[in-house]
Amino acid sequence: MYSSDLHAFGEKLLKEHQIEIKGKDSSFVERFRSHLLTIETLFNEIYGDHPHRNKGFDQLLHSLITLYQQREKSLIQKDNEKHKAGNWFVSNQITGMSLYVDRFAENLQGLAKKLPYFNELGVNFLHLMPVFESPAGESDGGYAVSNFKKVDSRFGSNEDLKHLIHQMQDQNMYLMLDIVLNHTSYHHEWAQKAKAGDPYYQDFFYFFDNRDIPNQYDQTMPEIFPESSPGSFSYVSELNKWVMTVFHHYQWDLNYRNPFVFNAMLDTILYYANLGVDILRIDAPAFIWKELGTTCQNLPKAHTLLRLIKKCVQVSSPGMAILGEAIVAPAEIIKYFGTHDFTAQECDIAYSATQMALQWDALATGDTRVMLAAQHDILQKPFGCTWINYTRCHDDIGLGYDDYMIETAGFNPFQHRTYLKNYYAGWQEGSLAAGALFSVNPKTNDARISGSLASLCGLQKAVEWNLPQEIENALQKIILMQAQTMFIGGIPMLFNGDELAYTNDYSYLEDSGKCYDNRWMHRPIMNWERNEKRNDSTTFESKIFQATRKLINIRKSLPVLMDYKNITWMTPHNIHVAGFVRSLEHQKLFCLFNYKNAGSYITWHAFKEHGILPSQFFDHWTGETYTVGNDHEYFILPSYSFAILEVVV
Repeated sequence: MYSSDLHAFGEKLLKEHQIEIKGKDSSFVERFRSHLLTIETLFNEIYGDHPHRNKGFDQLLHSLITLYQQREKSLIQKDNEKHKAGNWFVSNQITGMSLYVDRFAENLQGLAKKLPYFNELGVNFLHLMPVFESPAGESDGGYAVSNFKKVDSRFGSNEDLKHLIHQMQDQNMYLMLDIVLNHTSYHHEWAQKAKAGDPYYQDFFYFFDNRDIPNQYDQTMPEIFPESSPGSFSYVSELNKWVMTVFHHYQWDLNYRNPFVFNAMLDTILYYANLGVDILRIDAPAFIWKELGTTCQNLPKAHTLLRLIKKCVQVSSPGMAILGEAIVAPAEIIKYFGTHDFTAQECDIAYSATQMALQWDALATGDTRVMLAAQHDILQKPFGCTWINYTRCHDDIGLGYDDYMIETAGFNPFQHRTYLKNYYAGWQEGSLAAGALFSVNPKTNDARISGSLASLCGLQKAVEWNLPQEIENALQKIILMQAQTMFIGGIPMLFNGDELAYTNDYSYLEDSGKCYDNRWMHRPIMNWERNEKRNDSTTFESKIFQATRKLINIRKSLPVLMDYKNITWMTPHNIHVAGFVRSLEHQKLFCLFNYKNAGSYITWHAFKEHGILPSQFFDHWTGETYTVGNDHEYFILPSYSFAILEVVV
């Protein structure tokens, strides 16, 4: 609904900031005007009754204009180019890698020198794990931030980061950085001022004079780290108060009921945009709104806050996409793309954590029925948004898909998850996986899984025990897992070391700041002398590196692999094989993945059930051409293999 008062207020602000309405700022003015009413509506949903509503809203709009004015001309040009490309992030040309700067190349200067390595592999999108200041020993891997705008000296300086970004831009590479919306380190300036007694900054956090209200919250809030950090509140002796700390005692949750907290964090978001960040990864968005009597996760107002962030970014820095790192059940993940009037207008990108876990499920069981049962929810992703797909990341592997998906496949959920945990911990008979259980909850028996891609696929033990056939199986499993990740749609994201078959790194056990967290076993320190083995075709490093590069090149060569919501799953004629069709105009691609430790047979009839009547296929992986046989005859996939079959005629 049009508001003359709001329009007049907006025009007044544009004039005060000397915005050229019909000149160089015309595109910004159009965005500002078109989104202003929605921004106010969303702001009022959260802060309409707050005593500082007017001051907060005025501050917000000033920030949008000021931070746009601070945006470099080159970034504004990129904004325009991305706008012309539409939803640029659905492209099949983008392949990412996630890494810790210090563990990959010591520091940001070292990383800049490694850009040719990414070009060699085919990676053109980097996700740098947190690089901003966080206290040693209490950093949570960088997610306990003490200064959102200062690069930690361990990695270099702000100038080093800017130099890296400019080099990446010159090479047409994309960058993703994190923002931790939910909390700060208790060493952050805001927390220190709150601890010193400043009431303004105490209202930036959730403080309580006694345990009465915290006890009420604890009745319904699940523990995130029950082993290392039980409960959701910590005592602050300097104030004789309790503060909300959902993750660790040194991470204080921010109070988004306060509009000045939102504005302060939005200022940081737009600061990152003006650095040249292409995708901003919002860490743990499910937790940012808290209400008594709930789990304090995935609440409606958390989505309202994300929608408000998205609209503000669209106005000030429209070339930056938003990723919501919501590692929740499939039906909940979809909501982070937006619902109802805001469908495809909340987060542009989300992690397909469910699909990742389902591939590990299939690898352990040799059965793809649970994977197929979960696809209905995953396919609800709206057009114009995309997934980040990954086989491994810096985090653990959770088994958070719904019980009904397991039951649909004919398994008992509790027994099935127990089997998977035992398999990847290496306790199950016949398993060569060398993983470990993370964050075991003795109350619920819930646990997650740590371990590198190669170690979970069995390479570590197969080498230690000198089992040649199992070594070959492990290499095939690694490539199989990466292949499905590459071709299923969305942006494929490698984790550094996986492209070279790195196994678990146990050096973390010697570091007092890391030894309590076994996730560090799959966060390797790159050995660049070892990495030269990628040029020796007889090594594991070379076999996996070259296979990964080939997968990336195949993906980039096929427009059908753009994420246009163009995937149809095949009927499971063989429970060991996951199969789907990717379609774009006249191009049809059948992708099949055999999770069985033996050959799997698929009738040629299975390829004709979706209105396609192929007579010949070309396999982009093997280079072979196949003539389609009779319906009762078979296409055969060898053990742990896959096929990328394009319809030729």
